Amino acid sequence: MAAARGGMNPRPVLITIAVATVGVLPAFLTGGMAVQISTELGFGAAYLGLAVALFFTSAALSSVFMGRFVERVGSHTGMRLSAVISASSMLGVALFARSWEVLVVFLMVGGLANSMSHPSANLSLAREVPASRQGLSFGIKQSAIPTATLLAGLAVPLVAVTLGWRWAFVIGAVVATAFIFCVPKHEHPVVSEKPSKNVAAAVRLRALVVLTVGFGLGSMAATPLGSFVVTWAVESGIRVESAGFLLAAGSALSILVRVSMGHVADGMSGGRLRIVAGMLTLGIAGFLLLATGSPAAIVVGTLVAFAAGWGWPGLFNFAVVKSNPLAPAAATGITQTGASSGAAVGPLTFGFLVETTSYETAWTVCGILAFAGMIAIIVGRSMLLSGGKPGHGPGLDKGR
Repeated sequence: MAAARGGMNPRPVLITIAVATVGVLPAFLTGGMAVQISTELGFGAAYLGLAVALFFTSAALSSVFMGRFVERVGSHTGMRLSAVISASSMLGVALFARSWEVLVVFLMVGGLANSMSHPSANLSLAREVPASRQGLSFGIKQSAIPTATLLAGLAVPLVAVTLGWRWAFVIGAVVATAFIFCVPKHEHPVVSEKPSKNVAAAVRLRALVVLTVGFGLGSMAATPLGSFVVTWAVESGIRVESAGFLLAAGSALSILVRVSMGHVADGMSGGRLRIVAGMLTLGIAGFLLLATGSPAAIVVGTLVAFAAGWGWPGLFNFAVVKSNPLAPAAATGITQTGASSGAAVGPLTFGFLVETTSYETAWTVCGILAFAGMIAIIVGRSMLLSGGKPGHGPGLDKGR
């Protein structure tokens, strides 16, 4: 594969984290601006959860197709298309979202950008980064989601409180448009079309299905962090500006953990999914601290939940790519279905629980979901270890 030798060029890594951040930014700007948006448009927590859920539903429904599409057209084309769609989504929200329904339409458009951004970024890293540095590169790339929540958190005191929430979406659209010109026009060495025509022969489907379930459950538990931490913190007595900075701090910590774990993974011959399961287990404590309702516990719980309960996706995606080297975009397109589905159901379920029970109950359920995700990932890892068959080729790094 490309870049199997030599030093790591930072440009592909920087581009991939940018496209993944831009791809998910519409959803997390909505979560970060929840207080202002819901007040102006007149809806509560349940409808906020549904709006974010429909963004990720759109991503989930298109994810497998986008993975195969990117295998065919190449990562750079996929990145540019993703940025165009995301910019259109954010500009549409800023200019036309005068009701909840219109907001949802443009968020669903943004979901298409999200589903294209991840396989594009994963394919680029698999083809353009040296094998010895791919763990680090995936950790950096997978920092896109906490980067988006960090930006959303900072946008609360810096933009929403001063200029208004619509300007945050305008700025996001401008950033996405500028990114288009940063992606190289040429593609890396031509990608074979065989994986897109016969995915079953190129990926390890049974284990991927179980791992997809685990990714989905973990995502379902963690996605409400970006959408509801600010609102919950404010309701618990924390000032809105401080709540925004707390969201940013949690996101920054998640970025640090993802990058650090990616660097550690490069020195490992296996066991990466086992670490993912351990991080999810630790994340349960964070969700339970959030459930207490104490301002001090909310601060600590937010940091623990972001670091451990949502710091593992880069390590997870790296393990999937190493286990499916013939079709990394197609394989991660499959697992991204789980991530997007969990992210869709998570905010929706969380918002419903808040409306019908309480925030305390909703955060407790997140802890239960994290536990279930941990179990599924352990089972999927076991299937990878026992399911190696002739024809998958050498060097699959089965020690997940």
